[in-house]
Amino acid sequence: MAESVTEIPINIEETVRETVQNVTDKPTSSIEGVAIAYLSLVIMAILPIFFGAFRSVKYLKEQKESGERPETMSNKDALMFPLIASCALFALYIFFQFFSKEYINLLLTGYFFFLGVLALSHLLSPIISLIVPASVPNLPYHILFTRGERDARSDIVNYKFTSYDVICLVISLCLGAWYLLKKHWIANNLFGIAFAINGVELLHLNNVVTGCILLCGLFLYDIFWVFGTNVMVTVAKSFEAPIKLVFPQDLLVNGLNASNFAMLGLGDIVVPGIFIALLLRFDKSLKRGSEFYFRATFTAYILGLLATILVMHIFKHAQPALLYLVPACLGTPLTLALLRGDINALFNYEDQPAIVESPVDSSKTKKSD
Repeated sequence: MAESVTEIPINIEETVRETVQNVTDKPTSSIEGVAIAYLSLVIMAILPIFFGAFRSVKYLKEQKESGERPETMSNKDALMFPLIASCALFALYIFFQFFSKEYINLLLTGYFFFLGVLALSHLLSPIISLIVPASVPNLPYHILFTRGERDARSDIVNYKFTSYDVICLVISLCLGAWYLLKKHWIANNLFGIAFAINGVELLHLNNVVTGCILLCGLFLYDIFWVFGTNVMVTVAKSFEAPIKLVFPQDLLVNGLNASNFAMLGLGDIVVPGIFIALLLRFDKSLKRGSEFYFRATFTAYILGLLATILVMHIFKHAQPALLYLVPACLGTPLTLALLRGDINALFNYEDQPAIVESPVDSSKTKKSD
């Protein structure tokens, strides 16, 4: 009896010590810090969509002026995309279960470092052109590597760049080295924002039907992998690459060395973003001097993102953001177009109308053969 009595204080002391250690090990977050983190994620999400959409208009105009046809997603591509994404996601999950997370992340870090430097250089190019003094000459360079001679000659490398592009590359390499060495969340976000802006600018949906197929497919994809399994959450937490935007909730407590992060995947920015960019190009095609559908859907996206964060904060559980973003981004323009009588114009719009060969031309081709 005496032995059991003497053991009680020891057990209580160990329990208290373990409790204190658990509390101190977990980063503390104030209400203000959480609010700042969520607000920062919203701002970092909407900026790439806004700037990427307007850059997509400029990019399409340049492609048309040069006579090139930019690659666009077909209906079949949009239908297959959620299936391919599911296979890739589950493959990553399996890899993380059976192989060392450190080696996988090392390989992926090198891959995304290369892509991130290119994306950041492309993003910085117009900014550097504005801030570099006119006294610094912008000299053109041309790397040309060919194979064969005369009519049989073909280009292997044909790349043109300027001295300003070299400056962009040096800056991007320095930021990339910072990310490789420190894996700092600010460097991660710089690469992530660069990926998002370039994605919205360069990935084009040709028409609204393709956009509806893609968004609806990823709507089901997001719900299944977040609510149905722990696969997406596990991969998102294990995957150390700039495919997500993060912001520390304990920033006010621990400063720039904070470690308790709120996160938002780039897919929740780029996928709705390319559809919103399509609506901006549709607005421009109407030539009404307004950006009505773009602004309305852009606002709906912000409200959908705020709804996602609110539900996530209330239920303390990861939420599939596309569950809220897809209805907002699809329902808003379709409803407004129906009310304004633009529904036919909306569904008939195409960035690059399909080239249909006339019967006369086809008959001439057959005769010539």
